[in-house]
Amino acid sequence: MRKWLSVGRASLLFVLLALCIAPPLASGQTAGLSRLQNEDPNNWPMYHRSYDGFRFSPLSQINKDNVKTLTVAWVHQPGAIVQGLESTPIVVDGVMYYIASYNRVFALDAATGKEIWHYYPKLDPVVNTLFFQPYNRGVGVGNGKVFFGSLDGRVIALDQKTGKVAWEKQILDTKKCSCNFTGAPLVVKDKVVLGQTAGELPIQGKIYALMAATGEKAWEFNTIKDDRKSWGGNSGKVGGGGGWMTGSFDAALNLVYWGTANPAPDYDWGGARPGDNLYTSSVLALDADSGQLKWYYQEIPHDDWDYDSGLGESLVLDRDGKKLLVHQNKSGFVFVYDRTNGKIQNVWPMNQVYNWVKTIDPKTGELIGRNPPREVGKPKFICPWIAGGRSWNSGSYNPKTKLWYNTAMEVCEEVTVEKQTPQTEPAAGLFFGGDQVAKHPPGGEAYGHLDARDPVTGERKWSINFKYPPIGSVLSTGGGLVIHGDLEGIVHAYDADTGEQLWHFRTGSGHRGGPISYAVNGKQYIAVPSGLGSLVLGLYPALWPEVEDFPAGAAMFVFTLK
Repeated sequence: MRKWLSVGRASLLFVLLALCIAPPLASGQTAGLSRLQNEDPNNWPMYHRSYDGFRFSPLSQINKDNVKTLTVAWVHQPGAIVQGLESTPIVVDGVMYYIASYNRVFALDAATGKEIWHYYPKLDPVVNTLFFQPYNRGVGVGNGKVFFGSLDGRVIALDQKTGKVAWEKQILDTKKCSCNFTGAPLVVKDKVVLGQTAGELPIQGKIYALMAATGEKAWEFNTIKDDRKSWGGNSGKVGGGGGWMTGSFDAALNLVYWGTANPAPDYDWGGARPGDNLYTSSVLALDADSGQLKWYYQEIPHDDWDYDSGLGESLVLDRDGKKLLVHQNKSGFVFVYDRTNGKIQNVWPMNQVYNWVKTIDPKTGELIGRNPPREVGKPKFICPWIAGGRSWNSGSYNPKTKLWYNTAMEVCEEVTVEKQTPQTEPAAGLFFGGDQVAKHPPGGEAYGHLDARDPVTGERKWSINFKYPPIGSVLSTGGGLVIHGDLEGIVHAYDADTGEQLWHFRTGSGHRGGPISYAVNGKQYIAVPSGLGSLVLGLYPALWPEVEDFPAGAAMFVFTLK
């Protein structure tokens, strides 16, 4: 059965005609979109810096020749260290905006670190009972506002200059669904797009678009398809899904690309959720204005492993005359699509160790030799572990080197499936359907690596191994550098062409967030969030007991040349 859906010729012609006669954007909207389309190399205006998801800064003042003189310019501490600092900061016109645990939001002078304003929301006490808390991964900036989704289910817009609340909307019934927002919003034209947590919960997860000016809901997309063939019985009512990370946007096609989370329960003991479970563990192409589904591809039909599609970046990439979308699934396999229609162009593995399938057909995307954990009460050895071949952290694509710098985790697990009745009253409870323990791969030790690869073919140019699998995002720059922070609290600068380490600095706590680069008054800076945290960290001590004692923290380190 085909797992992709595209617009027919007649519909496409209608869309093209509509584009030709559509009225121009209002002047304020045009200015906001122009700013976010990243004409100014000095800024880092959104979560992935640009709509194409590259996480690449064109700045080159800091480069291979002088990076060894990099020194600390300033440090800012948010004052909350639970779950570390998982966010990626944003810089617009010399001001840094970032969010920390418990939804603490800061605006800082990006050259000095001096606080301009801060906002500490009064969160509902229900937050303390939730599974997904108290971390947040980023804010969105646009239309004169700073946007974020809160731990208690609100979307809040702050005045960009003052930090005062411009509007707030209660989008989720968090007391009932136990769900919330933890990912960074994406500002697209006059809308703010974000998705909710839901994958481990007996609910139906959605993706929302709100009007940036008022917070009124523009559209919503339910990631649980209303289809008894896709969800046998009543399983769809508690199907999970959602879209908890940040997507990409193609302005030319007016499409928002968003990955969706896993179905609930995570593990199926047989009959828990019959069908392919659309639209979970899928990549969606949604019309930015209406939220209408233009195409989709389900990377993991009937996901048996919690290998969802919600994580990381979706690279909007043009190659050899083709409009491509490159997306890594949590399983460690990378899917390459024709982004105009969702047809598979290639599939390749980022990981060396996997046994959940024998392989994936690179031409069709078909899973070959599925190996699901199904037998109740009997541990089953599966690679990679539930944290994935890579977690939600992002890689970085450098259009100069044409290489994608990306991390991977070579770790396995024993999964024990357990039957579970979904709890929906008085509030939704976790709906896993099993448990897991981290294990070393067959014949060797678990480890992680940072690779430089061609994102379309998977060809590897260089690789660096880490004892502890890294879970921080990656930055690449026009100065030929790759910046990455590891689990032990060391931030590294590598030569983008060779992988040679050129500089390093110990920040005192491990890295989970996203490094960025920006410039103020002609001077380039590199900002690195430091602060070890993550639900994933709870898995590490089974293999590396010492990780349990790694120091916590939360600090924004900013570096520049001496």
